[in-house]
Amino acid sequence: MALDVRLVVGDAGWITATELEYRVGARTIGAWVASGKLVRLKPGVFAVPSAAASWRTRAAAALERTDGVASHVTALALWELIEHPGGPVHVTVDLTRSARGSGGVIVHRSAGVAAERRRVGSLSVTSVERSLVDTWGRPTPLARADIRAAAIGAARRRQASVRELRFELDRRPRLAGRAELARLVGLLADGCQSELEIWGCLQVLRAAGMPPFVQQRRISVSGEVFALDAAYDEVKLAVEMDGAAWHGSRAQRERDIRRDALLATVGWQTLRFSFGRLTGSPDACRRDVLAAYRARRALFTPDAVR
Repeated sequence: MALDVRLVVGDAGWITATELEYRVGARTIGAWVASGKLVRLKPGVFAVPSAAASWRTRAAAALERTDGVASHVTALALWELIEHPGGPVHVTVDLTRSARGSGGVIVHRSAGVAAERRRVGSLSVTSVERSLVDTWGRPTPLARADIRAAAIGAARRRQASVRELRFELDRRPRLAGRAELARLVGLLADGCQSELEIWGCLQVLRAAGMPPFVQQRRISVSGEVFALDAAYDEVKLAVEMDGAAWHGSRAQRERDIRRDALLATVGWQTLRFSFGRLTGSPDACRRDVLAAYRARRALFTPDAVR
């Protein structure tokens, strides 16, 4: 009876030569490779063709019997911060190891790999903060915008803290594009949680002549806690920047209405700006914020405003 290659190899889709030779003979292995039923990923590692096309399989095979870690874009994909792009997988090994890669694998060398080792499933991978900084320095084939989105997502999900990002950035004084990444980390530290909030802060709320505000101000109402995108505490004015994807649904709009109503019960007025209006008419948004702020200040300090 003919052996089923997939059953022999196992669910992972790849297997070391040592394990495979324990299960079948060398002649069978040679026949499977010759007929295309088995692919040699690298010396000592085989995979079935469907698994060989997977970047996860290539990453696992590349790390087999090494002290390396998945890194750069491959690490970001394992952390589920990006979709892995087409092309090679990336691994990093210690400076004492060879940087010779194989088909579909790029090997980097760096000191201190062991200290950066984390686990995603069965694979060793660099920390989120290092993965972001490494990829920022060598973004190809990604665009810097992709890595910005990954950094924002990592901070929002608390996969990497601002402190950890700054520490990693401080270790890389010669990183390509370092100043731009440092500005982004500073905005994350201030409380920005999306590109829209970054735009709103830089182009609207922080513009010349605008009053000071705080970001991600937490307000407790009737046992519920809400985080305000921007808050003017002295006049109890909140500004919310509504992304089209998140706030476009009817259910979310209803939640927003309820939230604003609850905030009103403790004296807060909420201004909401859509993605289109915030990015398309920043001057008008600034005027609206200023008008609401001045009107609220007149209510709170009537003797100070004429």
